[in-house]
Amino acid sequence: MHPNIIKIQESITPLKQQIINHKVYSAISELEDLRVFMEHHIFAVWDFMSLLKALQINLTCTSLPWFPVGDPVTRQLINEIVAGEESDVDADGAIKSHFELYLDAMDQCGANTKPINDFLNVLKNGKSFKEAFEIADVPTAAKDFVNATFETINSGKTHLQAASFTFGREDLIPNMFYSMVNDLNSTQADKVSIFKYYLERHIEIDGDHHSHLALSMTEKLCEKDIAFWAEAEETTKQALQKRIDLWDAVYAEIVKNKVEA
Repeated sequence: MHPNIIKIQESITPLKQQIINHKVYSAISELEDLRVFMEHHIFAVWDFMSLLKALQINLTCTSLPWFPVGDPVTRQLINEIVAGEESDVDADGAIKSHFELYLDAMDQCGANTKPINDFLNVLKNGKSFKEAFEIADVPTAAKDFVNATFETINSGKTHLQAASFTFGREDLIPNMFYSMVNDLNSTQADKVSIFKYYLERHIEIDGDHHSHLALSMTEKLCEKDIAFWAEAEETTKQALQKRIDLWDAVYAEIVKNKVEA
């Protein structure tokens, strides 16, 4: 493995541990807690697709006339992940993106999908992100998370987009979270079964194969440029810190709701 890849992995270990060991997971014990989590997390699910699409636009050919663009292995990785994320199947065999599957899970669970739907509708109507955040009343931490992601997207720097995608959006949800979802599903399958299915699909599709290819993609884009590697490390740290901030906000709201109950 490239020494600069190892360097980034070592430097972000403390941030990853903060995410994996975050107190938000142990705070989720009831359906209401899970709803709060989902109402924030859905924005991260959505902007992950935007980050992935930025990579597809920049690293494959998405315009006419078609030409073979970039590294063939990277093209395969991006197109494979896009197919898996954008055109998967739900538990009934219907074709759906993971984002749409997550919305179905929110509806089943009783979580509020109005903010994310309003946010997207405002954007579709040509309004700015700032206007969309305000009109949809998006949670502050979710807004900050999305803004940070789009700062990386709008930089136009593929090595930063790749680094954020590879290191900043890794599956860092611990086993205790899956156990909690399984426990809720065992007693309230009519409320949690779609979310359980979503998590299972996410694990199945995101496996080690994609992780190795993503590391290779980042390495090729940074190559021998010391400045690129330094920027990639900094962007990755920012992405992980925004995840911590998002989890902090979710935890604070769950605790607040429990105190008020």
